[in-house]
Amino acid sequence: MEIDLKGIPERVITQTIIKHGLNKLLDISCVDVVIVGAGPSGMACAYYLAKHGIKTLVIERRLSFGGGIGGGGMLIPAVVVQKKLRDILEKDFGIRYIEDEHVLVVDPAELIAKLATAAINAGAKFLLGATVEDILTDKERKRVTGVVVNWTAVTMANLWVDPLFIRAHVVVDATGHEASVVRIAAKKLNAKIEVLGEGPAVPEVADDLVVKYSRKVVPGLYTTGMATAAVYKLPRMGPIFGGMILSGKKVAEDIIRELKEQKEEARTELTA
Repeated sequence: MEIDLKGIPERVITQTIIKHGLNKLLDISCVDVVIVGAGPSGMACAYYLAKHGIKTLVIERRLSFGGGIGGGGMLIPAVVVQKKLRDILEKDFGIRYIEDEHVLVVDPAELIAKLATAAINAGAKFLLGATVEDILTDKERKRVTGVVVNWTAVTMANLWVDPLFIRAHVVVDATGHEASVVRIAAKKLNAKIEVLGEGPAVPEVADDLVVKYSRKVVPGLYTTGMATAAVYKLPRMGPIFGGMILSGKKVAEDIIRELKEQKEEARTELTA
């Protein structure tokens, strides 16, 4: 068999990647909402925001989606979701499930793939392999106005490479158990913020509590999912993901209302 040596030249491959990759970085340098973390709550939040027409960017330090979904329960390839999320799984994400006596059983790979696909199809952008190492604030250090990012490979190699900035009206900490963005804000803002750490596992109440407490922490910064549990010392719930999805949905709805109010206020000032 003859080998075709008239394929695509290497310079075309390189130039095309640089051109389109840098165009993407330029486009996401200023967005409406930055979500830090591509776990279940972060991807659900991104879907509901993007579906509403809000320019949304998800930053994930790893090179893949999913957060804690992929490991199932102790590497057993199954996770569970509460039955009350049946319509959300079906209608919003097209996720298949097996109905067990008490819960819905979902394949971890399908849950990851379809949460990500739904968010991307709705218009959310993802930046993989990037780490948020600081926040942007207003001059008074009272409001979060964006994030400071670098490539995860750079931070892992302990190289001194200056980061770049991404502006946003709102930042969402969806970093899971670490609540890393809130921890940064606690050091940098002129506000009393404390990350209490998670409480012990109490699955019976954990999901409802994480939805209830997912909210704005300080102006410009929200928490969702297990980051919320870490901030408010809520119990963890293990490999059941209904609360994660509902938490992201709730925060998205709160942000949609906030951005709408901001636009109305700006419109009022212009006409005054």
